Amino acid sequence: MKIGELADVSGCSIQTIRYYEKERLLSAPHRSDGNFRLYNQAILDQLLFVKHCRSLDISLKEIRQLVTLKQSPSNYCEDINILIDTHIQQVDQRIKELHRLKKQLTSLRQKCRSNQKIEDCGILQNLSEMKIG
Repeated sequence: MKIGELADVSGCSIQTIRYYEKERLLSAPHRSDGNFRLYNQAILDQLLFVKHCRSLDISLKEIRQLVTLKQSPSNYCEDINILIDTHIQQVDQRIKELHRLKKQLTSLRQKCRSNQKIEDCGILQNLSEMKIG
């Protein structure tokens, strides 16, 4: 199949597919006599694997590691477990940061409870007074 068909079947944009090729997350496609990229089921499977990893917010670097590890199916999966455990810790950290952000925004929102003129807006006044760090 050509790249447009691969994009339709996978739900990825053509630009994303080309980017993943450039990043060597996908095998190089064969070329037609007219120099069109031709993709097969194996590349579609690779693309869907990468897409699924991205849906889990796994970084391209981590995906590259997983792709490399996947090429040694008889090895033990300890490195994969470590990679995913590390990713879980990163997600936990982001959740904590998002909770702090929500708390700050909720507090900020409470600075302006009524419909008043912008010049009297407690949110804008508070944002103007906030110190960085």
